[in-house]
Amino acid sequence: MSDSGNQSCLTGAEDTVSVLVCFFHAWEEWAGLGQEDYLSVLEYLLWVFTPGHCLHCALPHRHPSLPFYTRKNQLREAYCNNLWDGARKTLATLWDGHGAIWHGYEIHGMEKIPDEGPALIVYYHGAIPIDYYYFLANVIIQKGRTCHSVADHFLFKIPGFKLLLEVFSVIHGPQEECVRALRNGHLLGISPGGVREALFSDETYPLLWGKRRGFAQVAIDSQVPVIPMFTQNVREGFRSLGTLRFYRWVYERFRLPIAPVYGGFPVKFRTFLGDPIPYDPNINAAELAEKVQQAVQSLIDQHQQIPGSILRALLERFRTKHKGH
Repeated sequence: MSDSGNQSCLTGAEDTVSVLVCFFHAWEEWAGLGQEDYLSVLEYLLWVFTPGHCLHCALPHRHPSLPFYTRKNQLREAYCNNLWDGARKTLATLWDGHGAIWHGYEIHGMEKIPDEGPALIVYYHGAIPIDYYYFLANVIIQKGRTCHSVADHFLFKIPGFKLLLEVFSVIHGPQEECVRALRNGHLLGISPGGVREALFSDETYPLLWGKRRGFAQVAIDSQVPVIPMFTQNVREGFRSLGTLRFYRWVYERFRLPIAPVYGGFPVKFRTFLGDPIPYDPNINAAELAEKVQQAVQSLIDQHQQIPGSILRALLERFRTKHKGH
């Protein structure tokens, strides 16, 4: 809908409902959803939040031509087979929908994630790693796999989070547990920068890995490839005030991640997966860590304009090309 179309729509609106309809049509075009797509989304979300999914297992499938038909069918089967698998896929679907609508989320290089077998995914950590949640959702939806993840200890201390972390195979990161997950054939995601990178990196996207080599040793001990990952504009979605000296001092002194985070801006997110770095028995952990850091830095250099700009990232929602293509 053009600006003149929106203006005429609002001019002709005589009540609150009409105004809301006009705003809906404007949002529909901005989000890239046609009328049939939106109706499919509504039907799908209503189905997701309707209790007793397994009661519908024997019902005939309707509207096979709708965009979300396949996804809905997969969820129905997941709930019928396993409650937790159904819950996991439902949350993944909701995250995927949120990413598509709010950030126009794209993922490039998904074919580099193996359909089976282990791999270590190493990524840059945004102020809030919402891009990583979108990535996990895509792994579940596109690959039918659950990617194990390493998270900071403080997440396990948040009341009510324990069950959610268990359902999504989140671990607190001892090397032995990471190696065990990979040797069992799972995918594993880790950010060497962790909380420090989340809070104290900024719109210039510095990697704050220090001398961390544990992740590299895990890859060597497990004899698995390492896949670098970076999301364009992740710092423009959420910003941290951790660059202020006080918050840095509190974290370094007490390990309290209290630096305020602000944002939630609907900027364009594109996740890029680099070429896998294969297992090489002839290099040590320090050399592999340096190699992986260079690979992630290369993705940043190729796909992120420095310094990041919130306004520019918002405008990229309306562009089809991106840096590096």
